[in-house]
Amino acid sequence: MSDPGLPPLSRQHDRRLRQMYRSAGWPCQDTVEIELLAAGLLERRLEPSGREYLRVTDLGIARLAQALDRNRAALDAHEALVLRVAEEAQRAGRIAYRGLGLLAKPGERWLQLRPDVYSIRNTSVEDYLEPVVHEIKVRRADLLSDLKKPDKRAGYLALAGECYYVLQQGIAEPEEIPPECGVMIASASRIEVARLAPKRPMKPGFATWMVLAKAAPCRQPLEPEPRL
Repeated sequence: MSDPGLPPLSRQHDRRLRQMYRSAGWPCQDTVEIELLAAGLLERRLEPSGREYLRVTDLGIARLAQALDRNRAALDAHEALVLRVAEEAQRAGRIAYRGLGLLAKPGERWLQLRPDVYSIRNTSVEDYLEPVVHEIKVRRADLLSDLKKPDKRAGYLALAGECYYVLQQGIAEPEEIPPECGVMIASASRIEVARLAPKRPMKPGFATWMVLAKAAPCRQPLEPEPRL
């Protein structure tokens, strides 16, 4: 798509290209814009008044379409793994929820968090609930961004007695994950525990119970029909 002599384009370039597509085309006159112009993804235009503006070229539109396809594929892979983790939790006798909006206060301020999977044991004894958070990552860039958010991890640990990162096989090593969290590795056929999470006694707080009371747990996975 671009000359081999030009610098490689990154997600930052894709974001700027998308912003330019949605905007009136006012130039920013920075290095990202220069590289997009040099790659032929943007072009300079003049209005009758003489004002210069930028327009996304057909080549730029093709680049945006490719980025959209990549994002959709990553989202599909993420959602598929979230579903697998929820089903594994259910098979282990737990009640699992996906995408809950939960409040936590690990420090001085409240945080609005949305764990990929939150589960509790299916029990009538509060002390045995053992809430667990699973955070699913299928792309290394997403994982590295998440690891820069210690407040988020602290919030998860304020909500659950255990917190696991579930990693798509190949995107990271268990040693890269902070020690306060466990690690699971997901391959095409199975999800394996690479490192157990430290286990702490924990009971869901009132705010969490209010969210659970309004939420629907994941549907039980369908078991395969017995072979005759």
